[in-house]
Amino acid sequence: MRRNERGVAFPSPVVMLSVIAVAMAGFAFVATKDAPEAERKVENVAQSAPTPTPDPTPSATPTKKAKPKPKLDRSKVYVEVYNNSGVKGLAGRTASQITAAGWQVVGSDNWVGHIPEPTVYHPPRLKAAAKQLALDLGIRRTKEAVPPMKLDRLTVILTG
Repeated sequence: MRRNERGVAFPSPVVMLSVIAVAMAGFAFVATKDAPEAERKVENVAQSAPTPTPDPTPSATPTKKAKPKPKLDRSKVYVEVYNNSGVKGLAGRTASQITAAGWQVVGSDNWVGHIPEPTVYHPPRLKAAAKQLALDLGIRRTKEAVPPMKLDRLTVILTG
């Protein structure tokens, strides 16, 4: 008698589980692709006990009080905003945000060239203002201005 070579081979359990996992991931992607991102508040669970501070001992020499730094008048600082990303309208939206924070935006446009990350460029006399503007925008990088940047204002270059 001759054996029939035809038959059915069932896949191994690993292959079957893999197919099910891929199908479930695809379903989850389709079901949640239009859902808005939810913001979550992260709280620090571990709280340490306050450390006692020693009582200050009176000293014979009076301590000098540090002079308060002069407040920065944002409205007197010119700012230009440039978009160096593929995001359309990024410079305009950021310029509106800067204006709302009190800065004087005098222009926005696109920047041609390679900038590695968002940067606030400044002339030497506006270094403190550049740091404040970077804080206002959440930008970590400040640099001294380079040509063709103007030396009477801050230049913000945004990247993607």
